[in-house]
Amino acid sequence: MERWICCLCCRVADPLMLLLVLALISNPSTAATASPSVPHIKPSYSFGRTFLGLDKCNACIGTSICKKFFKEEIRFDTWLSSHLKLPPSSLLSYSGNYTDDAKSWRLVDITRLTSKYQHDRADKRICTSLLKTKTCSLERALRRTQRFQKWLRAKRLTPDLVQGLSSPMLRCPSQRLLDRIVRRYAEVPDAGSIYMDHLTDRDKLRLLYTLAVNSHPILLQIFPDVEGWPFPRYLGSCGRLVVSASTRPLRDFFGAAPEVAADLALQLLAVLRSMGTNDLNYFFYFTHVDAGTFGVFSNGHLFIRDASTLGIIDKEEGSQLIDGQQEYKDIFSCLTVDCQYPFVSCDSIREKHSLVMVCQELLPKLLTGKFQPPVQEKIDTFLQRCARSLGDDRGVNEAIAELAEILKPLRSCDSRFAYRYPDCRYSDKY
Repeated sequence: MERWICCLCCRVADPLMLLLVLALISNPSTAATASPSVPHIKPSYSFGRTFLGLDKCNACIGTSICKKFFKEEIRFDTWLSSHLKLPPSSLLSYSGNYTDDAKSWRLVDITRLTSKYQHDRADKRICTSLLKTKTCSLERALRRTQRFQKWLRAKRLTPDLVQGLSSPMLRCPSQRLLDRIVRRYAEVPDAGSIYMDHLTDRDKLRLLYTLAVNSHPILLQIFPDVEGWPFPRYLGSCGRLVVSASTRPLRDFFGAAPEVAADLALQLLAVLRSMGTNDLNYFFYFTHVDAGTFGVFSNGHLFIRDASTLGIIDKEEGSQLIDGQQEYKDIFSCLTVDCQYPFVSCDSIREKHSLVMVCQELLPKLLTGKFQPPVQEKIDTFLQRCARSLGDDRGVNEAIAELAEILKPLRSCDSRFAYRYPDCRYSDKY
């Protein structure tokens, strides 16, 4: 051995190479374990089940988009780097970026069904009221309820299964609407049937929980934007987070230029018109509106940003709840509201309901003080009359047409309004 080493050393001219050879000979295991380079570890989000709400499943929305989070194809904030820490879990919504190819990114909204405080309060209420403990398995507790046992036995989602839920969408349910919910439920891979045979027990609990807490993601699924409905696109959910196409809230445009304000007001009126008159004969109405109810896409197109306060009346079938079913209450009725919260009767909703609310809460903030005196006076007079329920027997479409005629000449046609440009240069429709 010594003779072989001496021979080898004689052949090595470089002293540094000689030292390396001697080191390898003295410790043969080094050669086997040495790596030519240390791989670079990319910093990443440290996603926790608690932040996403996965630890609460199946008292959650779903898991259809979880892989996107863990593969960092959904990232929070407007940064396209992944070294940032997760935002506070106490926020109700987040701005994020979404990609399908790791090259092009688009903005998305990441929202919770309700605030973390309300979620925690509801979780505690489930445990204390059903199992008499402060903490528990939410799924096990909810599975024991009489309502969910009825869901397990049901072949079809019927009005008695959703009676007493606080969601405005289910205040006046028809069988046609409930069939649409099951057929288009996007958190299962093989939707398409009005029967619930393709839903597992887990799927049924997730659907019931979502309907009980906030029907916003369900509305986005059953009335998709690709069919012309005024809602942002539903991209999926993970735990208790919903991901949808990004919009800026209408409040960001209260100080906009007059021509922008006129354009948004006209779009708002068009949305209200479609809520009362559409091909499917559903009548949509708001139970509440505020500056975050509507949103605007980057191309200037206005949509309903928050559908949680939307009620639906089927003009073909009407409500199929029998007397007394609206007043039925259980734990699912009380997850986000007080159990004593009074329900609004389906018969009390009028055609002008949503227009009056928008005239009271949104249009004055968007249009007041924006235009020259003669036009501004006409707008102010209409808004004052509209806020007082219009005070005449005209229908909502006639009232909308009156304000629209005032606003149309105030719009402009340029690239700021990409959703109708350059079509607006060649068509009176825009």
